[in-house]
Amino acid sequence: MPYPWRPRPLQLVALSLGIDRTRTLRGAICGTVAAAVWAVQQPLDKLAFGSRYDDVELLGKALTRGDAWFSLGLASHLGNGAMFGAIYANLAPALPLPPAFRGPAVALAENFGAWPLVAVTDRFHPARRDLPPLAGNRRALLQATYRHLLFGIVLGELERRLNTEPEPAPPAAEADYSSNGHGRIEHAVSVSVSGPAGDPGSPGA
Repeated sequence: MPYPWRPRPLQLVALSLGIDRTRTLRGAICGTVAAAVWAVQQPLDKLAFGSRYDDVELLGKALTRGDAWFSLGLASHLGNGAMFGAIYANLAPALPLPPAFRGPAVALAENFGAWPLVAVTDRFHPARRDLPPLAGNRRALLQATYRHLLFGIVLGELERRLNTEPEPAPPAAEADYSSNGHGRIEHAVSVSVSGPAGDPGSPGA
C-alpha cells in the first residue's frame, strides 16, 4: 500500500510528541535573555575591539531606513535569540558534551558557519554604505566570536538551570508494622520460623 499523501491524525500526533513544549518555551526565554545581554554590552565590545560593527543596526537598517531602525533591529535580534534558544533547548540533551560546554559550542558553530554570508551583506544590504564592511574584517570577526561565546554561555547556563529534571525521590523504606498499630503478619511468621534473636535453632535443638 503506498504511503498516503495526506498525513493521518495519528502521524501528526506522533510528530508533535517529539517536542517538549515546556522545554521549548523555557529555551526561548533563555535565548531572549541571552540576546538582550548581547545587545546591551555591544557599546563596550565596540570600544574594546575598535570596530563599529553592530548587530542591532545591521538588522534594523535592513528593515527600515527611518528612525525606527533601532527598535525594529532590537526586536528582530531578540526574536532571533528566542528562536535559537527554543531549538537549542530541544537539541542540548542529545549533545555529547558536558552541560557547561553545550551552549558555547553550539553558538560558536553557528557563528563560524554563518560568517561567510557577510559577503552577501556587504553587497546587498540596503544600508551597506552606512555600515562597516565585514568580509575580511578580522576585528569584526573577533567581535562576532566574542558575542556568540557570551550568548552561548548565558543561554547554556540559563537553559541548564531551568530545564534540569529533578532527581527521582528514593523509595520509602517498607515498615515492619501495619496501619492498625500491630506488626506485619509476614514479619511475625519469619520470626517464629527462625526463632528469637540470638537463638538460631529451635527450642529443642
